[in-house]
Amino acid sequence: MFKGKDFIVVEGNIGSGKTSLVKKVAKLTDARIILETFEDNPFLPKFYKDRERYAFPVELSFLAARYRQLKKEIQHKDLFHQLTIADYHFLKSLIFARETLTEDEFRLYRQLFDIIYEMAPVPDIYFYIHRPVDVLLKFIKKRGREYEKTIDTQYLKNIQQRYFRFFKEHPELKIVIIDVGDLDFIDNDDVFKNMLNIMDNEYPKGVSYRYLVQNE
Repeated sequence: MFKGKDFIVVEGNIGSGKTSLVKKVAKLTDARIILETFEDNPFLPKFYKDRERYAFPVELSFLAARYRQLKKEIQHKDLFHQLTIADYHFLKSLIFARETLTEDEFRLYRQLFDIIYEMAPVPDIYFYIHRPVDVLLKFIKKRGREYEKTIDTQYLKNIQQRYFRFFKEHPELKIVIIDVGDLDFIDNDDVFKNMLNIMDNEYPKGVSYRYLVQNE
């Protein structure tokens, strides 16, 4: 499975299930996983309460943390795990910063980002888990994180649009958008097998679009 690939990224909007999917695929393939440590960010709960005040420090802290983690994990390759799967890509920093920062803040942020991005690892393939916003809200509510209670429909829609815009701007990457609707690819074995079939295919550079189904 995933022959010829060393580094795979599974991304998605807040509540899409990307982290759960990464853990399940990694367990099946004996891959090493890189999970974003967002819960350790001291600015995140403050940001959701006062986005205007805390947007810049939260985005800068994420930028630094993501770069340090990816650089450390990818450079120090584990000989016992040939495949590495992450639940985020470094470019995620730019997507969220563009949504949360003012124009002046973003211009400064972009200067720092561009310097660091040149040194960031590039995945062999990038999977994006797409769900409708109403489904995302349902999943966010279900997991019950206190600081996520203020996330609203418009914020999720804006982030989703930022992702799609990002995809168009990076034709050099292999990007696969998987429309999963409200399907459960974690507890439903048939759906999970269908997800694996989609992920284990070969794809060209640019954006490819696939639909996850209940039964094939």
